[in-house]
Amino acid sequence: MAGRTGRTVYDLRRSNRAAVLRRLYFDGPLSRQELGPATGLSSGTISNVVGDLTADGLVEEAGSVESDGGRPRILVRVAPASGHLVGVDVGETRVRVELFDLALTELARTERPLTGDGYDVDGIVGHVRDGVGEVLRRAGVAAEALLGVGVGVPGIVERTPEHGAVVHGQTIGWDAVPLEEMLRRSSGLPASVPFLIENGARTLGQAEMWFGAGRGARSVAVVLLGSGVGGCHVTDVAQQGRALEWGHLTVQVGGRRCRCGAPGCLEAYVGAGALLDRWREAGGRPPAGAGEEAALAALADAAHPPSGGDPDPVARAVLREAAEYLGAGLSGLVNLFQPERILVGGWAGLRLGPRFLADVRAHATAYSLSYPADRVTLDLGALGPDAVTVGAATLPLSVFLEAGGHRPPAAARPAQTPAWQAALEARALG
Repeated sequence: MAGRTGRTVYDLRRSNRAAVLRRLYFDGPLSRQELGPATGLSSGTISNVVGDLTADGLVEEAGSVESDGGRPRILVRVAPASGHLVGVDVGETRVRVELFDLALTELARTERPLTGDGYDVDGIVGHVRDGVGEVLRRAGVAAEALLGVGVGVPGIVERTPEHGAVVHGQTIGWDAVPLEEMLRRSSGLPASVPFLIENGARTLGQAEMWFGAGRGARSVAVVLLGSGVGGCHVTDVAQQGRALEWGHLTVQVGGRRCRCGAPGCLEAYVGAGALLDRWREAGGRPPAGAGEEAALAALADAAHPPSGGDPDPVARAVLREAAEYLGAGLSGLVNLFQPERILVGGWAGLRLGPRFLADVRAHATAYSLSYPADRVTLDLGALGPDAVTVGAATLPLSVFLEAGGHRPPAAARPAQTPAWQAALEARALG
């Protein structure tokens, strides 16, 4: 029966379960007495919800704490073994697949290097399919136990009723690729296991906000610096982040040609591929036959020798130029969004960050308005190279928590709502 708000008893129960699960997931273990004030639910409702979640195997006891003069209070937590998640990072040099339990403890992983075919769509689909099968076999986990597969990809992700998630990746040659549909057809997974696909910078941002250097902040800009450049802006309105095609911000009118085809994009100056091109053009010599990651490491070591020797002036000049362009690009984020924090991640960002982040910070400050620049911090992300896969795994995890631990039938599963829309709808209902 629906009330005046249109919400049914089932909706209310699901909402209560979701409130308890979320609080236990992010702040647990907690006692039933602590859950009441934390969720705003009555003690009777907490008792019923915890009982239901325990009966479903989603919540378990986790010890006890002394109380003031009474019996010890039993602590409860989300049971890590009650579900499994897969996170996939379709990166620029490899496809990384990781299997996690519900606490996001890694159980198994595999990596598939991208070779000469690069972003061949069928090849990527095959890597994901085989990688998911491999991690499940290694961990001895049945496919039916999966709550979902989250996939972080380069490009813009569009939701369509006909094909699910469709990827527009201009820089990698993907034109309206129906990736969700292709993965579903190829995977062999049960229909109950959803594929949730998002921009890789957004999954990176969500991971840092949930578990990393973004926790506790209300506005964070997260930068993914790899072969290309991406970004995500997370605020209290768009709580899961808005992916930004920030790498294609024009920083030089009539400048270097970007791989997207336009002149003067930020990515043409600070992406790993662009840095290596610039180094070669200036007379630098990356190791023969080295892949992009090894070549970038050689550039960083030449500019900042680990042994403390004399730096290569050409390599140092390339990184100094990149630091200024990156700082100028970050100033746009500072002036437009006024974030509390900017976090730099991605394999190239993590490799170069310790060497040139101080220069980037100085240039970002110089190019920004003083008021927002004085209030923003700039640091490396805290989750390392696995941040995108962790963030990808949070996509099905978020759906699971929002559903109160229920897995909706595949036929009834709606298209994924954009983060900004979900946040506004939640506020309207509240």
